[in-house]
Amino acid sequence: MTFSEEDLPPRKKKLLDPPVLDSLGVEELALYIAELEGEILRVRAAVKAKQAHATAASLFFKPPAGA
Repeated sequence: MTFSEEDLPPRKKKLLDPPVLDSLGVEELALYIAELEGEILRVRAAVKAKQAHATAASLFFKPPAGA
């Protein structure tokens, strides 16, 4: 039996409530950008790790040649 993304419950799309930018000063906005860039790097690393695991699993479970 195979499962697809459609078989899973929908994921929550919105993870964070972004701050109201009008209330932030230039320095606070720059710090917020730095935080977001750090989070982007963290998420990209997680994606890369998951892709590596998926690749390793697909190679491990690959049917033998000629089967």
